[in-house]
Amino acid sequence: MKQYKFILSGGGTGGHIYPAIAIANELKSRFPDAEFLFVGAQDKMEMQKVPQAGYAIKGLWIAGLQRKLTLQNMLFPVKLLDSLWKSRKIIKQFKPDVVIGTGGFASGPLLQTANSLGIPTVIQEQNSFPGITNKLLSKKANTICVAYENLERFFPKEKMILTGNPVRQDLIAIESKRAEAIAHFKLDANKKTLLVLGGSLGARRINQLIEKELGNILAQDVQIIWQCGKLYFEDYKKYNGDNVQVVAFIEKMDFVYAAADVIISRAGASSVSELCIVGKPVIFIPSPNVAEDHQTKNAKAIVDKKGALLIKESDLNTEFSLVFEALLKDEGKQKQLSENIKQLALPEATKQIADEIVKLIK
Repeated sequence: MKQYKFILSGGGTGGHIYPAIAIANELKSRFPDAEFLFVGAQDKMEMQKVPQAGYAIKGLWIAGLQRKLTLQNMLFPVKLLDSLWKSRKIIKQFKPDVVIGTGGFASGPLLQTANSLGIPTVIQEQNSFPGITNKLLSKKANTICVAYENLERFFPKEKMILTGNPVRQDLIAIESKRAEAIAHFKLDANKKTLLVLGGSLGARRINQLIEKELGNILAQDVQIIWQCGKLYFEDYKKYNGDNVQVVAFIEKMDFVYAAADVIISRAGASSVSELCIVGKPVIFIPSPNVAEDHQTKNAKAIVDKKGALLIKESDLNTEFSLVFEALLKDEGKQKQLSENIKQLALPEATKQIADEIVKLIK
């Protein structure tokens, strides 16, 4: 049997890296002797996270365009040419059967080069509003795996497959882990647990909000697991104490989701997909600082189907305490949000994406 070779590229944030790793793991389970190589941006978090997952990675000297005139922008053409040249060298040496891009800066030059060399390419688009890189790459890609409906205005319809986003398989059926999770985090089983998620790096505005509202939240007889992000841990660890656990990063996401009763979260694509599978009442606070405001669009896709609540950062001071307290008191509303968000889950995403990749090598 032929030994298959796959190159995967995605990075910059956990939202691009973890789907790429999930896809690689699924392909590896089907083809145990296949070879895998990741390509990332040389100074981004993928350079640590991918080797931790057991895969080799090569870095490109690439970064995105800034919105204002900077030295970085003046260097962009040089970096792009360097990355295209290096991508060509990597592909010619490794000779992949398929190249898979999950978004992020490095996937641009890599997939562009694969397309020009006639190697099949697959794009996995996590967001409800695609970034520039994937829009440009879609014209030549063989298959585009999407997580949301109605993306025909961005991508060629005949290439699109609705698969959903790859998520951790240990999140499926977390109900059975609740008692174990409550014990693991030393929580009081008689109190409601609020889980606050700011993404892998943390979210300054959400942290400021929780700091300001902490007294009010605790007054509702609620306990909190507050993932503040590694950038902010030193500022907020002083709040650790009775009914408050401040952490930089959460290793056991399945347990923390199982223990939670209400969740406050950013609306990155991976988080949204996970929260659909988890099926708990969610208040989304999208980051307004991401390209094309895609977090707001991701959250709205769920809110429009009555699966979650949304508060814009600019409205937090006036709306948060009212929305949070009303949700906490209304068990019926909690149940309705849970049921509706679960309807939007696509738990077989990783398998389906791998199926599409396999079609291109057979």
